[in-house]
Amino acid sequence: MLAGLSAAGHRAFLVAPVDPSRFDLRAVGDALSAWCEPRLVPAAPAPPFSALLRAARDRAPLSIARHTLPAVRREVERCLGEKSFDLVHAEQLQALPQAAPAFARGLPVVLRAQNVESDLWREAARRRGGVRGALLKIEARRLARWEGAAVRRAALTLALTAEDAARLRELAGGGNVAVLRAPFPELPAAAGERLPGEPAVVVLGSQGWVPNEEGVAWFLGDVWPAVAAALPSAVLHLFGAAAAGALPPRAILHPAPRESTEAFRPGAVLAVPLRIASGVRMKVLEAWARGAPVVGTPAALAGLEVIDGREALVAADAASFVRAFARLHGEPGLAGHLIAEGHRARRERHDPSRITADLLAAYAALSIRRRRDNAGR
Repeated sequence: MLAGLSAAGHRAFLVAPVDPSRFDLRAVGDALSAWCEPRLVPAAPAPPFSALLRAARDRAPLSIARHTLPAVRREVERCLGEKSFDLVHAEQLQALPQAAPAFARGLPVVLRAQNVESDLWREAARRRGGVRGALLKIEARRLARWEGAAVRRAALTLALTAEDAARLRELAGGGNVAVLRAPFPELPAAAGERLPGEPAVVVLGSQGWVPNEEGVAWFLGDVWPAVAAALPSAVLHLFGAAAAGALPPRAILHPAPRESTEAFRPGAVLAVPLRIASGVRMKVLEAWARGAPVVGTPAALAGLEVIDGREALVAADAASFVRAFARLHGEPGLAGHLIAEGHRARRERHDPSRITADLLAAYAALSIRRRRDNAGR
């Protein structure tokens, strides 16, 4: 989005936290400077205990308390004091507390909600059960109230899917909510040495994010043993996730890839076993861009307008995952068909230049409304 705004002749200031224990501030700033003026702040989410105390004090969701970063808010205040801006764009719900100086000055604040946070936590609570499930349910209720208030407060909320937009309006009892699809650029096709396996199944996990952890645990415990029994040549490549206990047969654990091309190799099949999901999966868009066939759950593919057998294969349980991988292994031309349709879907529905034009149109409508409101006072 930053590249699109820059190409269209607009100047954006990016105020963002960078954890100095994980990233080099100067290198990150240099990488971003072609598209925006980066104002990077050395900051990291609050430790869990201090975030818990802050959440209890402010009656806020824990995830919001963890990502409320005073140093970032002060940098926003400095930017607004130095220059005149048309609006402030908060990328994701957790960024909204840092936009407080813009609200105080009466600037329009656009919230892009990458998912419906409260629904994710509520579904995680349902699947976890027990004490942890009860705690997740409390967090879901707090997030639902916070999300509703955030949508009512923002001048415009942008959702990635029509389903998310409808849910956010429901939580807010209205609000100015529109759909802006996720952009994804054209990328080089998968290259390099093939991963072992026929098929070579890739799962991209991430530690610390409940939906991914739950999906990986389900895939390892229920799905992959059935796939391995039915397809003796299949190999699972699990990137960036922790496995509880011993790995099932023919499963290889890889560290989180430094470059996504390490996972998207020629012949690889991306499996997306999420059962808790909202928004859209960028890993699916990358598979479409790189030319990798996709097998995913209905939840993982929701919001992407996928038809089973056209852009991806849809699998809801272990048996349907087995059938999907067996089809890819045994049906000549199926992988090529899915890859071609995935390329088409990314190009037609997620092209960054088109989505940038839609974003600028939404910004312009806000500016017109603001001028009209100011003239009427």
